Amino acid sequence: MKNQTAQKIALTGLMAALSYVVFTFLQIRIQLPGGDATSIHLGNAVCILAALLLGGVYGGLGGAIGMTIGDLLDPQYIVYAPKTFILKLCIGLITGLIAHRIGRISVEKNTKKVLIFTVLAAAGGLLFNVIFDPLIGYFYKLAVLGKPAAELTLAWNIASTSINAVTSAIVSSVIYMALRPALKKAGFFFDLSNPKTGQA
Repeated sequence: MKNQTAQKIALTGLMAALSYVVFTFLQIRIQLPGGDATSIHLGNAVCILAALLLGGVYGGLGGAIGMTIGDLLDPQYIVYAPKTFILKLCIGLITGLIAHRIGRISVEKNTKKVLIFTVLAAAGGLLFNVIFDPLIGYFYKLAVLGKPAAELTLAWNIASTSINAVTSAIVSSVIYMALRPALKKAGFFFDLSNPKTGQA
């Protein structure tokens, strides 16, 4: 059990680094009125993939830590770091819940069923983000940052979040289904349907 926990922690760190790199260096930034910005990126895809591979808690933390560090190191995004951490952690938790507690994909033998629940889990986590990222962002800008232009950027945030959701759902599902057999052979595939069980 200790070895499995150590592996999960190490892979969480790897996913945090990957989400940071993807979010920071592979984004298309869109400047908005009032000095704000939004971006098209695949950082959420890494968060989803991490939750599919490691479970909601570890996966959500990996994605949340990586993208929060990305915010903290960017003068334009630094004020949004707390919001980023909470939202990305929630993406991971929701994805993990659907994939591993409901779909039990880590122990499922039927590839078609695994694919269906992988897509549903990714869609569930990202649907949460599509709804709450712009909504919380709007109130965060208004109440915490006191930005009167919050409503001007809301439509842009909804559009970019929706694009990110669709691309992230596709990319994370395809990569998970491709990695699954290789990870099983390598012994890095975890039974996440029950927290007390070992590797699958």
